[in-house]
Amino acid sequence: MEEKKLDLNSVIGIVLIIGIFLWMMYQNKPSEATLAAEKAKKELVAKEAQAKAAAIKSVETPTAAVAGDSTQLAQLQKTLGGFAYSATLPSAKNDVTTIENDFVLLKIANKGGYIVEATLKNFEKFKKNSGQLVSLIKDNNADLNVQLQTSDNRVLNTKDLYFEPTLTKVGADQILSMKLKSGANEFLEYKYILKPNDYMVGFDIRSQGLNKVLNTAKPMDLQWNMKTFRTEKSIAYENRYTLLNYEYGDEKFSNVNDGANKEESLEKVKFVAYKQHFFSTILLTDTPFAKAVLKSNKLAVDEKVDTIFVKQFNANMPLAFTNGELDYKMNWYFGPSDYQTLKSYDKHLEKIIPLGWGIFGWINKFIFIPLFGFLSGKISYGIAIIIFTIIIKIAMSPITYKSFLSQAKMKVLRPDITELGEKYKKDPMKKQQETMKLYSKAGVNPMAGCIPALIQIPFMYASFQFFPSAFELRQKGFLWADDLSSFDSVYKLPFHIPLYGDHISLFPILAAIAIFFYMKMTSGDQQMAAPQQEGMPDMAKMMKYMIYISPIMMLIFFNSYGAGLSLYNFISNLITIGIMFVIKNYIVDSDKIHAKIQENKLKEPKKPGKFQQKLQEAMEQAEAQKAKKK
Repeated sequence: MEEKKLDLNSVIGIVLIIGIFLWMMYQNKPSEATLAAEKAKKELVAKEAQAKAAAIKSVETPTAAVAGDSTQLAQLQKTLGGFAYSATLPSAKNDVTTIENDFVLLKIANKGGYIVEATLKNFEKFKKNSGQLVSLIKDNNADLNVQLQTSDNRVLNTKDLYFEPTLTKVGADQILSMKLKSGANEFLEYKYILKPNDYMVGFDIRSQGLNKVLNTAKPMDLQWNMKTFRTEKSIAYENRYTLLNYEYGDEKFSNVNDGANKEESLEKVKFVAYKQHFFSTILLTDTPFAKAVLKSNKLAVDEKVDTIFVKQFNANMPLAFTNGELDYKMNWYFGPSDYQTLKSYDKHLEKIIPLGWGIFGWINKFIFIPLFGFLSGKISYGIAIIIFTIIIKIAMSPITYKSFLSQAKMKVLRPDITELGEKYKKDPMKKQQETMKLYSKAGVNPMAGCIPALIQIPFMYASFQFFPSAFELRQKGFLWADDLSSFDSVYKLPFHIPLYGDHISLFPILAAIAIFFYMKMTSGDQQMAAPQQEGMPDMAKMMKYMIYISPIMMLIFFNSYGAGLSLYNFISNLITIGIMFVIKNYIVDSDKIHAKIQENKLKEPKKPGKFQQKLQEAMEQAEAQKAKKK
């Protein structure tokens, strides 16, 4: 009986163990989704294995292709001619080779031998904290091709052929040789040289032993095409500053006109720059291209729909043979459109930054850029703009003082000028002559108020060129503005207002308010200083309209402009109001001016200046001719 009892317990235990095991297996049973995923994974692995086997089977060694598989080589030669050899190498597959330093990451494809990805490692796209780096080249937005004219009258494109990569190091430099071979020692080579901490990449194109394969009687066309990615917050703003620039001839510089399907044909081109707002891709050559056809096409036509690409650029440049071979020493630049960075290469690349022509460019190069660079290196960018503006306005304050002093003198003379107007109402010419005599006798120059204002205009225009091009402001925040290089939207409108946009920027509103009060403050003095002249527009009425028109124009114009420029104008107008208030109330004394003018009237009139003298002579001649006609 004891043994039977033990057997029964054993059976019960075994049954329980099996039951528990089966229950655990049931609980851990994979779901249908998991089974489907595993099945798909197995199928994918199987397909990849088949594809790999097929690829290995289709790629023979050069010796096998020549010695053992003449049929395969003959078939390739029908389409590739002398370059059939390249298709038989193990490198004839869609692989890429990566080279990188601390600044850029480049991927070069076996097929075509050109760069298929160029990513800047220290800059992010406009979506703050997105972590998405700026890629100038990616996802087939660009290609490079040499159109080969063979000796057997074929036309082959290198972008369709396979290059053999060889990566080596010389010191800290990475050197990638990409060879399109027609034999063991006959090839077309692209050589990439990447140095540490550099945006510039060495790029050589040369041939060896191809004088029997290629038709060397005429140049080969180098074709470079690129669709520029959007990288900034406002695609419309970015579009305005995205241009195809170039240097040609004797250090001449220009760009292809903006718009749809614009084209330029040039000679002796030294570099071609596909410049985006804040980043550039540039091809430079030590041996200028004899000719070049450059094309630009606007892709961002509708800001709501066209949100990926900004412009389409195309360049076609001939590569000439020397002694039957190609040999071009070139460079690629992949980096920021930053004035100081570009200038450091000493290749005139800084010309692509639109700083303005003539005196406007000089002000930016020799005043604005050094001054702002110094300030921004010490303090935050928003504060740097404020201090920069204060320094500029203080430097211009003597000119502001002279302008206001001239207005004050004209204001004192206004009753005398009005009296002359009434006295010589029927003789405008005589009135002008007597007015000029009054100015001379009182020691007042009517042009003195205009000249200081004209001097300030170049500085104002230079600021319109400087701030939109200041790379330092990109993605730098201040107060509510998260990016001083773009608009400081504080409210997104549910609709689009023509000319204004679909958002409200605060800095332009503040700048518009400041300019309203500035014009309100100065317009009264200007109207009193400048009496109405017969036959001339009513300046008083025009100034009255401008008080309201100018702020509205600023509000509309600056709403989609960079916040840095709006901040500069806001601070500039505030400071000007302050300076004018001090000058008007504490420096310029109208009573003293009046007494001085009355004193000058009693003295012998000063000899008029050359301009006044010529103007007076012209009036006298006109008066004499008028008398003759009578």
